[in-house]
Amino acid sequence: QLQLVESGGGLVQAGGSLRLSCAASERTFAYYVMGWFRQAPGKEREFVAAISRNGGTTKYADSVKGRFTISRDNAKNTVYLQMNSLKPEDTAVYYCAKSTGIIATMERNFDSWGQGTQVTVSS
Repeated sequence: QLQLVESGGGLVQAGGSLRLSCAASERTFAYYVMGWFRQAPGKEREFVAAISRNGGTTKYADSVKGRFTISRDNAKNTVYLQMNSLKPEDTAVYYCAKSTGIIATMERNFDSWGQGTQVTVSS
């Protein structure tokens, strides 16, 4: 099973930027649609962004559109989430995940998850 490890989280002021990385354990990474989700305290996990196998198609939650960019480097088995213009409401644990098939926004369409990385945005 594909193992995923996120990194890059931290504490940042509102308006700042962070780049999250998610490293996969196998070269089969290139065959999978990948996504990012987040979970804020007391809330359900929610979709953030997804990217196709070759990176040519992306999908974003309305709340992050125009501020976040998902990308991938299949040679490095890594998917990224560039987060700009961060807001306090972006504070959450961010997870990367492998899709079971198509680009999707529902958790049930993803079957391998990383352990998460904390992002905290101060006002």
